[in-house]
Amino acid sequence: MAQPDHDSIDGVVAAMQGLLDGLPPDKEHRREFLSTYQRTTVAVGKAVRDGVFEDGPWVEDWDVAFANLYVAALDADLSGGRVPRPWRLAFDAPPDLKPLQHVLLGINAHINYDLPQALLAVISDEDFTDPATMDSRRRDHERIDGVLSGRVAAEDRELAAQSARTLLDRVLQPLNQRASKRFLREARVKVWLNTVELQRARLSGPEAYAERLGELEVLAAAKIADLLAPGQVLLRLAVAGFGVVLPPPG
Repeated sequence: MAQPDHDSIDGVVAAMQGLLDGLPPDKEHRREFLSTYQRTTVAVGKAVRDGVFEDGPWVEDWDVAFANLYVAALDADLSGGRVPRPWRLAFDAPPDLKPLQHVLLGINAHINYDLPQALLAVISDEDFTDPATMDSRRRDHERIDGVLSGRVAAEDRELAAQSARTLLDRVLQPLNQRASKRFLREARVKVWLNTVELQRARLSGPEAYAERLGELEVLAAAKIADLLAPGQVLLRLAVAGFGVVLPPPG
């Protein structure tokens, strides 16, 4: 059954709970990212209520638009609908991967592919011509890093409780937590660049926008495929980076 868009963070959290409650047994590995994302969404909602952002209502609209893209992709996957390529690869990852790997795949697909689209959904053409507005949007975009970074240690403990860790995993844990925070910062810088590129395409018309979004879909899917290769995912990310960047238009 298709999930409707939700217009508040509380509505998104409730939708995620509905999806968690309804996951079929053969899709239980989807729980890793979904439950992590639900807790993160709750943290963003708290930050909005606590006045962390310059424009709290705008951040809530943005967070809802962002989350709805994931909810729609997961619902389409569960109901047999079309799923964007980055999510298709993330959802079809082997169920026996470690919980951390499933979470990293979901984070990567969501940030690299969905986040620029979510930003465009809540930044109008007029906003892009107003430097003061765009500076405020960029600062709030950066403040999200603080919320997410604050969740890294807690989410690491959640994942550790769900699976046995090797000696190497335990040795690398402090490094991995620091690396995760750095990857999130790096990806968000690239997301902003990609948002600007998509905006230029949007101004050129629907066909130009669809073409550039298609390019982003391919790049994000290639990154997911790279993360699915054997080996230490976080160490590989340290070499190759977390985000993707749209090339200049041809």
